[in-house]
This record gives sequence, C-alpha cells and structure tokens, in this order.
Amino acid sequence: MGSQYEGYKSPLSTRYASQEMQFLFSDQNKFSTWRKLWVFLAKAECSLGLEISEAQISEMEKEIYNIDFDAVAEEERLTRHDVMAHVHIFAKQCPTAAPVIHLGATSCFVGDNTDLIVLRDALQLLLPRIASVVSQLKQFAETYKDQPTLGFTHLQPAQLTTVGKRACLWIQDLLMDERALSRCQQDLRFRGVKGTTGTQASFLQLFNGDGKKVKQLDQLVTELAGFKKAYAVTGQTYTRKVDVEVVAALSSLGTSIHKMCSDLRILASRKELEEPFESTQIGSSAMPYKRNPMRSERCCALARHLITLFSNAANTHATQWLERTLDDSANRRITLSEAFLSADAALLTLLNISQGLVVYPKVIERHISQELPFMSTENIIMAMVKAGGDRQICHEKIRVLSQEAGAQVKQHGKDNDLVDRVRKDPYFAPILNQLDNILDARTFTGRASDQVEEFVAEEVEPVLARYADALKTVKDVKLNI
Repeated sequence: MGSQYEGYKSPLSTRYASQEMQFLFSDQNKFSTWRKLWVFLAKAECSLGLEISEAQISEMEKEIYNIDFDAVAEEERLTRHDVMAHVHIFAKQCPTAAPVIHLGATSCFVGDNTDLIVLRDALQLLLPRIASVVSQLKQFAETYKDQPTLGFTHLQPAQLTTVGKRACLWIQDLLMDERALSRCQQDLRFRGVKGTTGTQASFLQLFNGDGKKVKQLDQLVTELAGFKKAYAVTGQTYTRKVDVEVVAALSSLGTSIHKMCSDLRILASRKELEEPFESTQIGSSAMPYKRNPMRSERCCALARHLITLFSNAANTHATQWLERTLDDSANRRITLSEAFLSADAALLTLLNISQGLVVYPKVIERHISQELPFMSTENIIMAMVKAGGDRQICHEKIRVLSQEAGAQVKQHGKDNDLVDRVRKDPYFAPILNQLDNILDARTFTGRASDQVEEFVAEEVEPVLARYADALKTVKDVKLNI
C-alpha cells in the first residue's frame, strides 16, 4: 500500500477550507443524502398508495449512514455506473426493501437533488461568515471614522479621506455579495421527482395515469427534503443556469475579497496598516525583518481561483444539449465544490484579518504631512483673499513656492518644506496665525466621518440584525497554516 503522501490531495482540504464546508462536499454526506432521498421517495410513494411497507422504510432508514465504500467502489468497477453501484449495495444491506429502492427514479433524482441540498446548506454556512467579516469591519470603521488618511486615485495621493470611510467601501461590496448570495439561497428550488427527461412518465405509469398523485408525490418529496418548491419544469437535470447564478455570486464575492486584500497589501507596503502577525511567524526565509501580508496574499490567491470558476459554470450551462448531456458531470464535481471551498477558505482568512487589523496613525500623519501642504494651497489663497490680498498675486506666490518645495522633494529627497517657505515669506504675514488651522488634516476629510455613521446605521445594521444569533457565537479565527 502506497504512502499517504504519494497521491494528490487538494490544498483546499489539507490547508484552507473549514471542516464544516469539507463535510458538506464529502462522500459520506453525499451518499448518505442519496439514501435519505430514497427513503423520502419510498415514504411519499407509500403515503400515496403504492405497496411499500413501513418495515421496508424502517430497514432503509437504519442503513442510511452505514455505507460500505469499499463494496461500492468494487461494484462501480463492474457496473461503470455510480448510482447503480450504490443502489446494489444499499439493496444488499436492505434485502426486504430492495424491490422498492429507487422506484420510478432516474440517476438525477439522487444526483441533482443532492447537489441542490448541498448548495442550500453551503450557502447557509457561507452567509453568516460574510456577516461576521462585515461586523468586524463595521467596528473598525467606527473606531477610525475620524482618522484622516491620504486618499488615492490612479494610485497617486489625492484628497484626504478617513481610515474608517475607506473600510466602508469594503463593507459595501460585501453587503452586495450578501444580497446576491441570499437571493441565490431564496431562489433555490428542488428538482423533485421528474423522471428521465423531466416528463414524469415513469411515475405516471406507477400511479396508473393519475397525474394528480404524481404532482402530490413531487411536492411531498420536495417538502421532506426541506424545500418549499420544486422547479416546475426540468430536463433530465435541473437547469445548469442555477449553477451559473450561484457560482456567479461566489465569483463576485471573490472580486470583493481580492479588491479589499489588494488594498490592505498596498497599505501594508506603506506601513500604515497591517494584518495580524503572530509572535512566532516568519515573514521571509532570507530577510528576517520582513512582515509580509501573507494572509491578504492568500485571500487574493484563493479569490483569483474563485473568480475563474465562473467560466466553468457558464460554459457547462451553454453546452448542455437538449434535455441533458453528461459532459457536465466531471466539470461540476470540481467546480461546485471548489467554488464553495475557496469562498469558505477566503472568508475564514478574511475574518482572521479583520479581527486583528492594526493601524499606525503616526505613519499616516507623516505621509499626510508630505502631501498636505500642496493640497492646502487653495485654502491658503482663500484665507489671503479674505485678509485683503489679491487672488492672482497670491496664486503666483504659491505657485513659485510650491515648485521650489517640489524640487526639494523630488530632486533632493528632502521633506516637503512648502509650509516653512510660506511662513518665511512676509507676503503671508496676515494669515500666519491661521496656518495651523488651515493645515489641520481633519478639515480636509469632508463628510467622511458622518458618512460612516450614516452608512452603518442605514445599510450595515439592518443586514447584521438578520444574523444576530449567528454573530453571538463568532469566535476568533485561528488559522492552521
């Protein structure tokens, strides 16, 4: 027997995704759900008059979780059919129930319905994770709503904003993701019992042409599986457009995570903000002083993979011919699981980051001091005009002094000395006592602080209220790696 290290294992399982999300996409969960669906089908058929006994149903229920995976694998090697392999092994475990297992159904009854159950449960797991990140960022935004910082456009210093206001931009994107994924969850339906091409012909035959009972059967199984509605029409499968919508929302979440963590990486390079860094953590094997933003980099890496998965879902839906083709199967096994596992891993890492963000106000203030003198020139001109000066003369004075100060910065690598030059020029004597107020960074942030308060109250709190119970149980995330 080969070493456990000689075969491929997905890093999503070994390094990144949570045990809870991994379980949802596990063989145990998948195939025990198949068995539950066969029980649901038998119960519903029994309640509508087919000759299925309580003893047969009870026998099946006892074996739902007792799956002999080795026996199933051996059977599949013989049959080359995964569903029938499981039917045969389940039948051997339930000899009394064997004649009614999978009665009237096609493979997609268990395959597609299980996928929909897993999608529903995976969305239910992800949504509170988004809310948890939003909750942490809300606290961060409120804490730093008044902290001025340089804004950037074109990645060049621009008008000031605040640290808290910038965080609200990240939150807004995540709220849009929460809305999109919530809608996916709300819109999700069950495939139900539809037969081989979606016409329910086999079930109509079972019930001797009684279409009303077939409709009742469809609804009963749907409700037993925890859904309110089934899709009104299907081919052999539920439309793969459903996968497109879900993976699109997950990929969109990936764009939000990537944007935010890219911002964090840029700010870390300026030493204005850092993600958590543990006391024993090593930033570089060659440069021991480094504090690399590895968590944000991991989020970006996972998010990029998540973003690319959308094309898989879209192309799979586009290439389904007529009632269905099987070229969706292998792709979906990879795409659906990896989309949710990647989203789960990225959100857990992002939650860890948001629980421990560190801001360095003094560094931020130093960076502001290097740019603010240039930004304040219009305010200086306005103050001089109010003091009786000529706007055009003042403008020319400031232009010359600004060019001289700029040369000191760019050509000689010195600090911006524009303010010192203004103080030394007798022309500006009438406003020298106002300079400190003119250069107060807080007067350059507009309504940023108010915007944070309004945004939190009007947009953030109503969403977090829906997750109040889940947020009470959130713990500090400790990453394994």
